[in-house]
Amino acid sequence: MARPTTTARRYAEAAFEIGLRDGTVDAWRTELEVAAQALADERLTRVLANPAIPLEARTAVVSDALAARVGRPVLNLVLLLLRRGRIELLPQVAAELKRLDDHRLGITPATATSAAPLEPDEVSALTTRLEQLTGGRVDLDLRVDPSIFGGLVVRVGDRLIDGSVRGRLERLRSRLVSGAL
Repeated sequence: MARPTTTARRYAEAAFEIGLRDGTVDAWRTELEVAAQALADERLTRVLANPAIPLEARTAVVSDALAARVGRPVLNLVLLLLRRGRIELLPQVAAELKRLDDHRLGITPATATSAAPLEPDEVSALTTRLEQLTGGRVDLDLRVDPSIFGGLVVRVGDRLIDGSVRGRLERLRSRLVSGAL
């Protein structure tokens, strides 16, 4: 059996190709996110994934929940996931489609973790610096983690830039233990 991430990627790639063909990638991206949020309730997901409940009843629940919120192509994809017993993959499909579209648009995802919330001018300066580093646009996700004590940890793609106080202390400890100092 294929890994769930591979399966979600295949559904997302198919939706992305349809969106490119029809010029509706933005609608797919927005509506898949809406559908994933609408069906995010854990109890609802358990009901939809329960094979003991007739498929017609589960289909009616999904149709009622989404018909007014998403277009027919997205609803068809959600119902396909439901019929195939893969409704739990919907958030992964939405995230994968977002990643594909970001790649198409030249947007690099980045995460910045700081010990305290950053000021707007700090966020702007960081975004500008990361855009210079990557040579393209950056979608910056901000997180706060007091355990880093100070500084900043930035992840851009597969790069990790650790400028945190905790990271510096750990590197100093390693050097002391190895006798490099």
